[in-house]
Order: sequence, then structure tokens, then C-alpha cells
Amino acid sequence: MNKIRKGDEIIVITGKDKGKRGTVSRVMMEEGSVLVDNINVVKKHQKPNPAVGATGGIVEMEKPLDISNVALYNPATSKGDRVGIKTLEDGRKVRYFKSNGEVLDA
Repeated sequence: MNKIRKGDEIIVITGKDKGKRGTVSRVMMEEGSVLVDNINVVKKHQKPNPAVGATGGIVEMEKPLDISNVALYNPATSKGDRVGIKTLEDGRKVRYFKSNGEVLDA
């Protein structure tokens, strides 16, 4: 079970975008990274490709962040928080915030 999933609200804890919040749009477990909306936006110089019909220029695009550089946003504490996994009495596995024990996947 993954601790960060698509649609989760996260906060960046290190790097140039430290402190920014965003929503996870894609989780890439093979690389161990996440793609977050409007976070880690970089400018890429792109050559034109007439075969495809793409024009050249400077393009802004979102790049993935390493999963260790983000934390799940806890609205109760208004901070980033660590996440644990526990099994409930009915056998379901759920994620919970380590600071206050609040269950995420109820």
C-alpha cells in the first residue's frame, strides 16, 4: 500500500518549492517520484519538429519530485505529516497521520 496516492494534497518539504502545497496528479512508483500540479515548473528549450508539427521555443512543464521531498498535508495541524498504515478490526488496511492518529481512508 502506497503512502501517497493520486489526488492527495501534499506539501513540499525541501527544494526550491519548499512550503508550497499541491495535489498529486500522478505517482510513479518505479522512479519513486510524484508529479504535482503547479509545483516544480521548469522551462525547457524545445527544438521545432516539422514532422510532428510542433513549434519550437521555451516551454514550461512540470517535472516530478522525489517522493521523499514531499509530505502529506494534515488539515488538522496545517502542516506536513508522516503517514502510517494500520489494519482495522474488519481487516481493511488504512492510512493514518502519525501525529494525531486521524484515519485518512475511512
